[in-house]
Amino acid sequence: MVGVIDTRRDVEADEVRALAELAFTEVGKATRGIGAMHRAIADRVFSAVRLGVGGFAAPTQLMHNTIAGGTYRSIAAGCSLAAGVASRTIDGHGSALSETKRGAVALGALTGLIGDALADAQSPLAQEMSLRIDGKACRPDRESLARDHPDATPDLVFFLHGLMETEFAWEIGGTPTYGNRLASDLECTDLQIRYNTGRHISENGADLGRLIAEVVANWPVPVDQIVLVGHSMGGLVARSACHQAALADHEWATKVRHIVCLGSPHLGAPLAQTVHLATAALRRIPEARPLGNLLHRRSGGIRDLHAGSLVDEDWHDRDLDALRQAAIAEVPLHVGAQHSFVSATITRSPSHPLGRVIGDGLVLHGSAGGRDRRRNIGFAEDAGMHLASAHHFTLLNSDAVYTWLVRRLTGS
Repeated sequence: MVGVIDTRRDVEADEVRALAELAFTEVGKATRGIGAMHRAIADRVFSAVRLGVGGFAAPTQLMHNTIAGGTYRSIAAGCSLAAGVASRTIDGHGSALSETKRGAVALGALTGLIGDALADAQSPLAQEMSLRIDGKACRPDRESLARDHPDATPDLVFFLHGLMETEFAWEIGGTPTYGNRLASDLECTDLQIRYNTGRHISENGADLGRLIAEVVANWPVPVDQIVLVGHSMGGLVARSACHQAALADHEWATKVRHIVCLGSPHLGAPLAQTVHLATAALRRIPEARPLGNLLHRRSGGIRDLHAGSLVDEDWHDRDLDALRQAAIAEVPLHVGAQHSFVSATITRSPSHPLGRVIGDGLVLHGSAGGRDRRRNIGFAEDAGMHLASAHHFTLLNSDAVYTWLVRRLTGS
């Protein structure tokens, strides 16, 4: 028992130290960015002044740049020093951040923004692909699965959250969750997945495939069928995992009977597309370049939402900042599985002018259904549901969606 407690304390302390170090580091980077913006604006002002007074402005500009530059460098250096001190001295007290609801929500947002960088740095804040029960990571070995799932059933339903979310997102709107209700109504086992949404979708798809394979191999009873339910990015990760598993002839992929995508941007998300264009534009303007550089730091996961990328080839060895991005690979729907989708619009009708432009606030109706004038991923005409007068996060816990989901899974 002592070893278990000590391990949990180590995880807790590592997360708190890493978060404190990251906070100081990011403040330092922000300070340098503000300083660069200040310098660019000042240069523009002094250029105008020189038109009127000529070289007399030079001493004043030199003094201004020296004082301002020294101030920003001092602040940035102080933040760097504080980051180093924080990483060595801060200890945590209580539950690990990643295991509490509030802490998980904060880390989910953080990993969505810069999760790929955190993973590359092997930060304790990078959330690995894992099964979760009440916020705690669960090992997929035979003994642990038997202990954590004493009422294991042959039918497994994996739930995958979206960008900047965690498994707690399924509780938005209250409890019980879809998983709780399905376990009771259909006598299946719901399995909650948490993953680092800042990593590329294809990377998470590969990790999900490995995790499912391990779960199936060690499950207490023989697995009969698998259902994957994904919200937003989660639906894309599910499709990527099945595609990669099918190409590699992994046995678990033959057990997938349903893939359900709730508000998933199969054709891309407008916000990601707008940020891509804004980044390129801002980096061309000296005064706005620091803001452009900040947007440039967005994660691989966010970049993949530009067009709904599912495979490594869409991003590996490519210039992801090119104003005109290369076409992505068209990934077929998983053979042997029934595919379903739900879209939402803030208007009653998806054809309403406002609904066509805004969709559910983050994803357009056509993208959620995988079809527009240029692309069609192949969903059947009767495979979808539209939820009227709802936003993106309504799809996480809705009675109407649940009723439809049960009908899709049971064929009734």
